[in-house]
Amino acid sequence: MGENAGNWCLIESDPGVFTELIKEFGVEGVQVEELWSLDQEAFKHLEPIHGLIFLFRWVQDDEVSGTIVEDDRLQKIFFAKQVINNACASQAILSILLNCQHEDLKLGQTLTDFKEFCQSFDAHTKGLTLSNASQIRTVHNSFARQTLFELDNSNVNKDEDVYHFIGYIPIDGRLYELDGLKDGPVDHGAVEPGKNWLEVVQPIIEKRMNKYTEGEIHFNLMALVSDRQLVYQKKIDRLTASDAMDSDDRDIQIARLRSLIDDEVAKRKIYKIENIRRKHNYLPFIMELLKMLGDQGQLTPLYEKAKQRAAERENSKGFGSLN
Repeated sequence: MGENAGNWCLIESDPGVFTELIKEFGVEGVQVEELWSLDQEAFKHLEPIHGLIFLFRWVQDDEVSGTIVEDDRLQKIFFAKQVINNACASQAILSILLNCQHEDLKLGQTLTDFKEFCQSFDAHTKGLTLSNASQIRTVHNSFARQTLFELDNSNVNKDEDVYHFIGYIPIDGRLYELDGLKDGPVDHGAVEPGKNWLEVVQPIIEKRMNKYTEGEIHFNLMALVSDRQLVYQKKIDRLTASDAMDSDDRDIQIARLRSLIDDEVAKRKIYKIENIRRKHNYLPFIMELLKMLGDQGQLTPLYEKAKQRAAERENSKGFGSLN
């Protein structure tokens, strides 16, 4: 979506990709988790939640739910117009990171310098500045899934589905939608004192989903949350320092929290392996393997055998199992 103002690749809507993406931006203290439901219980175990990233199948829609911000709040809210093809994933997460004030989040030098440099710019100039932020673009592009062959883009179907990322975040007691295709941040109203902002955003996202035809499943919702290892460690520290609990109960809770930390460590290792595989170029290996099979006279027989198996599977379609 947007003007072609830089060479940015498509990246996957995956919590492992986004968690490592923001880490490589230099951000500390937060991670990204996928949400499978809008129920409050789905949010509860991930709190504190600092923002939501919503992926949906984009359609032309002139209706704006909420109010476009045009007043002096723009001096505080970081909002950039999207002028870069394929960059909406990074733009959505950056919109949340650059507006989040939670103590757990450490923005890091790269994003701090970027924010300070263009804070006084208008939204379009901020978008152009992002398009020329080489450090951010390099990190973003490093998460491109490797393809075996370059495709001829001239034959791409212009009518195929286009997907878009937007962010939701509470700022100073109000809920905002940050969508780089809009003219500014969208104000969705006040978050009443004592009310969880997620209760306000839930019906807004549900309404957006309900606009689509029945059976539409092309949605994805991710949350920017505090680093779970840090959250669990803080709970352990509080339990260790507390005398208000039976020691056996305290030991059980601490053991459970340490188990959760171990789960998070294991999950990060899986993310790392998956991202290495995403970034690796397998083409040289495949070409060498095909060459070796050809030299040994095995390539043609294997090809014929694969063709035969494919034909057998095709012929077996429509026949039920016999019991």
